Amino acid sequence: MENKNSSRFFANKECEYYPCHKMKGDLNCLFCYCPLYDTDCGGNYKLIEKDGKTIKSCIDCAFPHIASNYDLVMERLRLAKR
Repeated sequence: MENKNSSRFFANKECEYYPCHKMKGDLNCLFCYCPLYDTDCGGNYKLIEKDGKTIKSCIDCAFPHIASNYDLVMERLRLAKR
């Protein structure tokens, strides 16, 4: 089934960075900047040291870009606001 641009999925194939992650299938750009950055998102992130600070590196994480994870992202955002 091909993903189509909608309120749950958007592929910006004209973006100069597309695809920004290596993954199979369609890349969902709806959450281009991860809205779960400040939470334990459940994705494949790493904590790294940079300039004396610990930061979250999402370079190997495609969690919010997987179309079928839309509901999981929205649920984690709801829980994070509590």
